[in-house]
Amino acid sequence: MPETRPVCALTIAGSDSGGGAGIQADLKTFAAHGVHGLSALAALTAQHTRGVTAVHVPPTAFLREQIDACFADFRIGAVKLGMLANARVIHAVADALEAHRPAAVVLDPVMVATSGAKLLEDAALEALRRRLLPLATVLTPNIPEAELLLGHPVSDEEAAEAALVELLALGPGAILLKGGHLPGSGAMVDRFDDGEALLEFEHPRLDVEGHGTGCTLASAIAANLCRGTGLREACANATDYVHGALRAAYRPGKGSVAVLDHFWRRRGDAG
Repeated sequence: MPETRPVCALTIAGSDSGGGAGIQADLKTFAAHGVHGLSALAALTAQHTRGVTAVHVPPTAFLREQIDACFADFRIGAVKLGMLANARVIHAVADALEAHRPAAVVLDPVMVATSGAKLLEDAALEALRRRLLPLATVLTPNIPEAELLLGHPVSDEEAAEAALVELLALGPGAILLKGGHLPGSGAMVDRFDDGEALLEFEHPRLDVEGHGTGCTLASAIAANLCRGTGLREACANATDYVHGALRAAYRPGKGSVAVLDHFWRRRGDAG
């Protein structure tokens, strides 16, 4: 009998009570791409547009139960990893991925919130490098995250290109290095490297401080992969999607950060 269940995307990440990032952004992104979204909460945050006020990490046994429940019942085409707050959580997620072997893993190495709040404990960095990077189909760091992973500054375009090679050597199948934090007033360039092709995705730089851009980008890649798109095209499509969502971003809170409009294509707000 032919398989009739749709291919689903699973996010394993933190919850954002303000609705702009984390699990909430992931599920909205999946829905915007017509993909059924599943979730396993690795952390809960008390958060709004002005910052993170508290973080609660559920027991790892319960996190594993959530992940196992999803794999037991759904066709999972891709897993998106977001905020994993400590080494215990990282090891639990790595154990689950090694047990279930999903077709694709999109790793957004969440370490610092838009507000500047630190979201990853120091002891977790080595666990992230050793356990999760080798399991990643694609790693999607921004410049500060790449600097933490590599242990040195990435200060200009030339350093960003060199960082791609260094990051690939840590084990992921491909890198999409986000360029928004590099200095300059010209176009923003996201760089992709899978060891065979080096691609650049260029978009006009927008004068807006977006909240949830990294979560949304990684989730858009995962959604594209679930729809059968190849990795390079999935990354290109995801950067276009985030640019449109950022152009249509709005400010629902009192803070200066804007929340992405994940459904901008339906409304046609961003062209």
